[in-house]
Amino acid sequence: MMYDPLHDLSPGIGEDYPDSYWADVSKDAPEDDGMLKQDLDVDVAIIGAGYTGLSCALHLAREHGIKATVLEANKTAWGCSGRNAGFILKSSGRKAYSTMEKQWGEEVMRGIYGEMCAGVDTVNSLIAEGIDCDQQDAGYIKVAHKANKLDELISLAKLQQKMFGYDVQILSQDEVRSQYMDDRNAYGAIRYQDGFGLNPLKLAWGYQKLARKAGAKIYSSSPVTDWQTSNNRQQLITPQGIVTAKKVVIATNGYTPKNLHGLVKNRTLPVLSQIIVTEPLTPAQLEACNFLTSNVVMDTRALKYYYRKLPDNRILFGGRGAITGKGAEDPYYANRLLAVLKTSFPSLAQIKYDYAWSGWICMALDDLPHIYQSENNDVFYSMGYCGSGVSFTVQAGKRLAQKVAGEQVPDLPLYQKALPKFPFAPLRRVGQWGYFHYGKIKDTWF
Repeated sequence: MMYDPLHDLSPGIGEDYPDSYWADVSKDAPEDDGMLKQDLDVDVAIIGAGYTGLSCALHLAREHGIKATVLEANKTAWGCSGRNAGFILKSSGRKAYSTMEKQWGEEVMRGIYGEMCAGVDTVNSLIAEGIDCDQQDAGYIKVAHKANKLDELISLAKLQQKMFGYDVQILSQDEVRSQYMDDRNAYGAIRYQDGFGLNPLKLAWGYQKLARKAGAKIYSSSPVTDWQTSNNRQQLITPQGIVTAKKVVIATNGYTPKNLHGLVKNRTLPVLSQIIVTEPLTPAQLEACNFLTSNVVMDTRALKYYYRKLPDNRILFGGRGAITGKGAEDPYYANRLLAVLKTSFPSLAQIKYDYAWSGWICMALDDLPHIYQSENNDVFYSMGYCGSGVSFTVQAGKRLAQKVAGEQVPDLPLYQKALPKFPFAPLRRVGQWGYFHYGKIKDTWF
């Protein structure tokens, strides 16, 4: 049974990576500082060695001279940072820029867009320092899964061209199928020039190497099993050592254990995402479905599907998974994705998958991530990326580091407002079940 953050108090201790494609092809993890086996007194402790925690540790060391101590229950990027699809996009959360403009005005909307762009720029600059993460050709294709959705995409493209001077191509159904891939569920698309795919686990390992080189300590197999406050200091109890810290950063996102800290209680909804990776396609299969592109692809459904061709000619295909950790390993969800993949590419009717895994993404009630802190400025968090955090997490870690160091950050809702609490929090999963059924009806009939 899979770890479920709404039910379980701990994600485990020293758990191995899931049986994923990424874990299989990435080989040996880089060295960390091992299990914490002594008591420590530190300025800053970070809980979670995923993208956010590693970025925060790296930027604290490089820009503020603070050598943070990172505590990870299992292994670096054991959570979503090592399980996602590896899509680098200028987005985070699910809130449309047009909605932001109506709610907060053009200046705030542009500020948030700028932060998303900065996230991609920072990822690119860190990769350029020598991170080998199997980066693929640039391009992000958003396909209309119905004819009426193409009009919406064209309107979106024109809006983004006007608002941001964004270079967005509009592709007809024929252009998508002849120049990129013969997806029978595609009724046209828009294509951005600056998204790309990579190996997300290798990316996290690269961040770890840079953070340790800068002076951060990263302890694996060291879950926080209890948290106490004494004499204005935070005490984090792990199995073989206690870390006493002036400030603590919560960087656990969708993997945040139940009752970890009151500051984040009932403010997120962990949702399972499921991914399969097929066996390698033969040259004949690639030709039959005209799979020419290695661009990342996502559709317009409320319950989105997304895919990409990997460097070894396998297809990664993802979508929603089970509702609870108890159902996470049920092969129904992987088989459902395979069936949908075959409707897009009927010539792959005999294809099988070699890998199937799932992971928790973190939904926020207002569809936006938040970087926030306690009244005493001694506990900080960043979470709620809504499944779009691969690039923005790096920017979030950078802003977290500024907050921890006592510096000002931009006056944006991302950074100045707490995550809103879910009403009727014990019924979050019931609401999720209802939304899935609503999404199914919407995607089929509207």
